[in-house]
Amino acid sequence: MKRRYAMGSFLVGAAAARAGDEMSGPALLLAGYALGGSATEASALLAGITVSAVVGGPLLGALLDRSPRPGRLLAGALALYGTGLVLILLSLGRLPLQLTVLIAVFTGLLGPALSGGWTAQLPRVVPRERMPRANALDAMTFSLASLVGPALAGALAHLLGAPAAVVASAALIACALPAAWTLPMGGGGERDQDRAGDRDLDRDKAPPTAPAPAPAPLTADLAAGIRAITRTRPLARATLASVVSCAGLGMLITCTPLLGERAFGSAAEGTLLLTCTAVSALAANAVLARRPHAIAPDTIIWSSTLLLAAALVLSATGHQVLVVAAALTTGVGEGPQLAALLAIRHRESPQRLRSQVFTTGASLKITGFALGAAVAGPLATHSLPAALLTAAGVQLVAGLSFHAFALGRGSGAFLSSS
Repeated sequence: MKRRYAMGSFLVGAAAARAGDEMSGPALLLAGYALGGSATEASALLAGITVSAVVGGPLLGALLDRSPRPGRLLAGALALYGTGLVLILLSLGRLPLQLTVLIAVFTGLLGPALSGGWTAQLPRVVPRERMPRANALDAMTFSLASLVGPALAGALAHLLGAPAAVVASAALIACALPAAWTLPMGGGGERDQDRAGDRDLDRDKAPPTAPAPAPAPLTADLAAGIRAITRTRPLARATLASVVSCAGLGMLITCTPLLGERAFGSAAEGTLLLTCTAVSALAANAVLARRPHAIAPDTIIWSSTLLLAAALVLSATGHQVLVVAAALTTGVGEGPQLAALLAIRHRESPQRLRSQVFTTGASLKITGFALGAAVAGPLATHSLPAALLTAAGVQLVAGLSFHAFALGRGSGAFLSSS
């Protein structure tokens, strides 16, 4: 009963934190425009809170790995992130734009806590044999958040004003604090328990006068985390493919308003396409949670890029039915790709570096998304079909990049059957 409760608490906390995170971007855009009176100021806030994730991810992950109570450190990061959102709101129109953006940059350092930092704690909650299903359920919280967060931000901004949406996003993140604070100290899986027992035996055998080894410097842990990602071939190819694929998704999201205007006569209809994508991603991961061993996660990674490429080609036609079909297909590719990526990270990450692998991976994906969005803006303005077809090509490159790495020997047995 304790483990079931812990898993339910984990999922509720993850869903609340991630929904608040998904709300924060649109809410800050709306608040920046409403209070600052400038689209430039609004976009600067969003850029500030996302660009620093590439630095914050590895550092936060290393600190989580070194902490004896990572749940409490995670809760502290969530609390500071929510506080940062409120400070940004309070500074809008009262402080110079540069200071407000600086607050956003410091807040963004903690952003990976809501994604990779949280997921890295999953093996502390469930035993190894239940990890495939638990991983798929965890991935569903991302899809649920992407469905609920932006819609809730828009509704609150319309009814109560943009500042209310920012406050609500911070409140949702705060709702996740109890679940993070009470995360267990030790690993929930048998492998972690066995390793802990081995360390106890080693201590019993050691001479009583043997000095305790000095902890490694933080910089050494950061370097070890980077090596774990780049030198573990299954992890390296999954990371590379997902980052490139995320760049293609960034291009698609940027094109969505123009696509809605072209296909349905209104840019606002583009948000409905994103809703279709989120719903199909949620449904696909629900099926995956019921059949977690049906397809190997490595296969899902590269095959999902083909689905995404096909969806982008369909979008480029501009035909209403095909555009809707493309949005649904995008979700079928995007949702399981995320679940598969998380499964590979759990399988391949060294125990002492797990949090860093997850937060660094999340930071890289955020960077890839931002780069894709930056490229797609000018390209879509010139030609929407060209931008969408370019994004399709990026997805094909993502699939090819996965196969650029030869299969590593001894990839690990953890989740190998999933």
